[in-house]
Amino acid sequence: MNIILQKDHSGLGKTGDMITVKDGYARNFLIPTCIALLADKSAMKIVEAKKQQVEIQATKEKRVAEKIAESLSKISLTVKMPAGEEDKLFGTVTSQNIADLLKEKSIDIDKRKIHLEEPIKSLGVYQIPIKLHTDVTAKIKLFVIKEE
Repeated sequence: MNIILQKDHSGLGKTGDMITVKDGYARNFLIPTCIALLADKSAMKIVEAKKQQVEIQATKEKRVAEKIAESLSKISLTVKMPAGEEDKLFGTVTSQNIADLLKEKSIDIDKRKIHLEEPIKSLGVYQIPIKLHTDVTAKIKLFVIKEE
């Protein structure tokens, strides 16, 4: 049976894709849960209109993310941490710490968007990537200094 996906579905495809699946799978699961429509001319028009709306929304979100990334690239943060010998920290600087520092500057970024390869455990200057959109990543400068 030919169907058109209304939503992204892992293993099947993305919104607007026309695929062939077994009749029972389409009738009993995909169509009743509004994941897919039976492929006919009217369904094709509906999906095309929906696809255009999704593309317009995605470009708007990307533009907003690019503006935020531009403003974030100008920001540098400083965190004071207690440190011992060889500039090793007593603790770590995590994505939550960075999100809290950004919140102090009135910038609300979810900690899951801050990508640290591993927690920061020593003093120094770091470039921290923040993934704002699938195509947009901003970098902020983080100074980790010794607490006196």
